[in-house]
Amino acid sequence: MTSPRPTGPKSWPSIRAYDGPHRARVAMPVGGIGTGTVSLGGRGDLRDWEIINRPAKGFAPRPAFLALRTRDASGSIAVRALEGPLDDHLYEGPLGATAPTHGLPRFREATFHAAYPFGRVDLQDTDIPLHVSLGAWNPLVPGAVEDSSLPLVALQIGLTNPGSTPVEASVAFVLRNFIGTNGETGTPNRNVNEFRSGTTADGRTLTGVLLRTDGLADTDECWGTVAISTPMPDVTTRLAWTSAGWGGALLEFWDTFTATGHVTPIDANPSDHAPIATVVVATTVPAGTTITVPLTLSWHFPNRLSWTPEGIAVGLGGGANAFGLPVIGNEYTSHFSDAWDVAMQAAPCLDALENRSLAFVRTVTMSDLPSEVQEASLFNISTLRSQTCFRTPDGNFWGWEGTFDHTGSCYGSCTHVWNYEQTVPFLFGQLARTARRLEFIEGTRYDGHMAFRIALPLDLTAARERNVSYPAAADGQMGCILKAYREWQLSGDTTLLHDLWPRIRASLAYAWIPGGWDADRDGVMEGTQHNTMDVEYFGPNIQMGAWYLGALRAASHMARAVGEPDFAAECTRLEESGRAWMDANLWNGEYYDHEIRPPATWDAVAPGLRHPSMGARDPNSPEWQLGAGCLVDQLIGQVLAHVNGLGHLLDPGHIRTTLHSIARHNRRSGFHDHFNPMRSYVGGDETALLMASYPRGERPALPFPYYAEVMTGFEYTAAVGMLYEGRADASLRDEGLRVIRDIRARYDGKRRNPFDEAECGHHYARAMLAWGAILALTGFHWSGVTGVFTIGTMDSDTDTVNWPWSNGDSWGTVSQRRSASGAITVSIAVAHGTLAVTTVRIDGWGSNTPAHHGPVHAGTTIHVDIAP
Repeated sequence: MTSPRPTGPKSWPSIRAYDGPHRARVAMPVGGIGTGTVSLGGRGDLRDWEIINRPAKGFAPRPAFLALRTRDASGSIAVRALEGPLDDHLYEGPLGATAPTHGLPRFREATFHAAYPFGRVDLQDTDIPLHVSLGAWNPLVPGAVEDSSLPLVALQIGLTNPGSTPVEASVAFVLRNFIGTNGETGTPNRNVNEFRSGTTADGRTLTGVLLRTDGLADTDECWGTVAISTPMPDVTTRLAWTSAGWGGALLEFWDTFTATGHVTPIDANPSDHAPIATVVVATTVPAGTTITVPLTLSWHFPNRLSWTPEGIAVGLGGGANAFGLPVIGNEYTSHFSDAWDVAMQAAPCLDALENRSLAFVRTVTMSDLPSEVQEASLFNISTLRSQTCFRTPDGNFWGWEGTFDHTGSCYGSCTHVWNYEQTVPFLFGQLARTARRLEFIEGTRYDGHMAFRIALPLDLTAARERNVSYPAAADGQMGCILKAYREWQLSGDTTLLHDLWPRIRASLAYAWIPGGWDADRDGVMEGTQHNTMDVEYFGPNIQMGAWYLGALRAASHMARAVGEPDFAAECTRLEESGRAWMDANLWNGEYYDHEIRPPATWDAVAPGLRHPSMGARDPNSPEWQLGAGCLVDQLIGQVLAHVNGLGHLLDPGHIRTTLHSIARHNRRSGFHDHFNPMRSYVGGDETALLMASYPRGERPALPFPYYAEVMTGFEYTAAVGMLYEGRADASLRDEGLRVIRDIRARYDGKRRNPFDEAECGHHYARAMLAWGAILALTGFHWSGVTGVFTIGTMDSDTDTVNWPWSNGDSWGTVSQRRSASGAITVSIAVAHGTLAVTTVRIDGWGSNTPAHHGPVHAGTTIHVDIAP
């Protein structure tokens, strides 16, 4: 049957626009969870092709571009690459301009608009008789993991004819078959392009080209397929270009496309091991209308290699790379036979998935949240779909800390880094729950020692041994207890709690072993505490201490739920003791100090608490301590306690004063005179929060290594803490929003990519704490155990407010409307999933039981009146 022609693009929301020099660094990753991505660049180019199981910053096949040809009623023809002008830094190189498409005519102006996962480049040129946009997206539906894990880039080329006569238009997608290289190593060999056409499940005809290879073993990391497809009816394809040298092949294509708006078939070029595929869609844009040309780029690369350090895995074989790393695979490839199958299965679903993705994004963009919070929370979701994250065929979710240009950065789903992020549990609870099972079942011994990195594959003996012998991190281990409580509360899954409880209990009690973190069981960590600063702290400090207090409070709740009141009582005793001691002894009137207590000898430290190559060398006078520093994230344990609805762990007045002190002492506006011996993520005239300041002097000669740096994940810790406390102190709310504005001002597209908040690598997991700003501002908390839906009070000077909510399995909007009587009507709309609400509560105001009985399903809104 004839494929239906789309009638026009949907209206995509935009939080921020980037133009001029602010386009230069923009690269929005487009791809599914665990599939890799291709990024839409600020000028409309496709860059950073990171689809072959590893990062590939800066890599793009040559050529890989889209082009537009128009012919108006007078016969005038114009042809342009679907890109804006080159960024200034691309003009100079040893052979001239360095951009892959530098010689192609291009649009004179471009503006990039984004509300992740939707990115759109509006292109302007007075010689083109159409208004043109290039959009790219991938389905993002919270709670729907598989729908959000499709290995594709969905492109939409919007063509609007403002004139009074029709305009002929053709869109070309040109792509070299690069299979065989991952962007750093390897060479294409005996690659083949094949014409494909098929009828999808909904009856439309899909036409395009499959790119594959005959030059690799099917166990090679780079083995796989790529496809270009379209449901449009008037399509011509070319499987190879001519063999003419000196730019002749590009010239021949350009001349043919310019003259006809099509390509003539060339089936193969035997001398070319990396043939160039071309798909051209022709259409006519009537006067006063818009036509959207959809194109899909899909991929399928099943052979992801283990991240296990090569010292463990060398010589294992089984599809190994040069280091001998075994293939662990990709979950996404188990659903498809190749890239063409991806396109065929996805095509019937994309319209509905676009609508569902738009519905989610609009819960944020059409809410009353400040724009900086909308931007930070949505844009950092892109990390979840970068090569930082992947899923193995057993469905388990894994994460590097971040990525370097061509490799992952710091393997193992590192507990002390992933403790911070709040995006995965509130958008994709299924993935968070698998991560908790891995931490406690695979990474924790029966005695409670939790390795802070997990090796793969799980069935490898050497990896399994490493997983129970790798050092434990004090913050990582305590944070995982809080996260287990969070996942139990959000899901209401009692089976999960009972499955994990023996290891949760053991991991908390591990703090009490001789030579351990709290060997004297007074609720204060005095022992050797390896932590996220990649060193060990010695002696009491609030950064580890608040994690511990939070873990104790969460464990007491879980212990009661599983029928262990005595253990619950002990947790409560320790928490109360520790809180009292730290408020009395670490609080210095402005913030909390670190009391350094050297262990004197290493024999006094329990085995497994020190990293063999990090931290102090002299137990009598240890280096790399915090000491009297004002630490930016000293209250991270308190932040996660608020996220979990556990209340204040320390004196609320001390907490608020500490946050004010962080804002006062750690904020710098201008870094021209700032000395930093480590990495620089800020500079010049920018504003940021330092990792630590020493307002009273007394800086250790060798403080912890990152003290002078700035990293956004840690800044979000302070900001989210400020927003939570902002309900009692409005000035802290303002401070928290200022921190987030400062972060996003640095990631402005000119100096840094707005979709790549870096720390130790690109797309760093810790920055996904940004979603916590939504939780803090809205006061949202959900308990699937009790069915209580909690929201914060709206500002006293407003009568209505509208916010998004998401609990990892369902999501929607919640609004409050104040009546003349002073009561507040809360309306909870469920857009996806099911919500079994028993009570609706406005924190600090009151609660009520909804009249609606039974679960609230998608498409349903309930209304509850709550009197003060």
